[in-house]
Amino acid sequence: KVNRVKKFCGYPSGDSEILYLLLGIFGLGKIGRAVAEKAKAFGMNIVAYTHRIHGDEPEYVKLVGLDEMLKMSDVVSMHCPLTPETEGIVNEEFIDKMKDGAYFINTSRGTVVNEKALADALNSGKLGGAGLDVYEEESEFFYEDLSESILKDDVLSRLIMMPNVLITSHQAFLTKEALRRIAEITLGNIRAFADGKTLENEIAAKKKSK
Repeated sequence: KVNRVKKFCGYPSGDSEILYLLLGIFGLGKIGRAVAEKAKAFGMNIVAYTHRIHGDEPEYVKLVGLDEMLKMSDVVSMHCPLTPETEGIVNEEFIDKMKDGAYFINTSRGTVVNEKALADALNSGKLGGAGLDVYEEESEFFYEDLSESILKDDVLSRLIMMPNVLITSHQAFLTKEALRRIAEITLGNIRAFADGKTLENEIAAKKKSK
């Protein structure tokens, strides 16, 4: 396990409530919209940067540019696919544009983040904390018990040791219901492709201009 368990302490922690905090969502697809809906229920204000605008975005989500979102947001949450455009997009420049003390959440793909830049920002106090369900080299660490081993990844070791970082080892989704839905959607996609129908979950790559 890579989660950190704190002993109970009756003294104030200095943590903040999420009520009225501004959530910035990177990618307003199906998952981004679901996160926005849940955040609204907790009383958060929501802005989003998204590559595709469909015109039916939730009215309680304000669409803004990327730089504006990073500057404004108390929490930035990543919900984008891994593409050539998003690979490594969360780098030192990206983080420098974020609000001081903001929190960063990544449940999309580990490779969209430069983890060393993230660790440096957490260590310096630029960022207030991070929640990570994915990691760039996760296949080497996330799918077996390494609790008795020395991790041969300096950046991951740094992140695990930080009290303001929560890593869920790509298991936050792991419920019986979620696994059933994944199987049903996958089989449905295969069936639709074989029948020549439109794929509801298709991720279309950008066509290169000649």
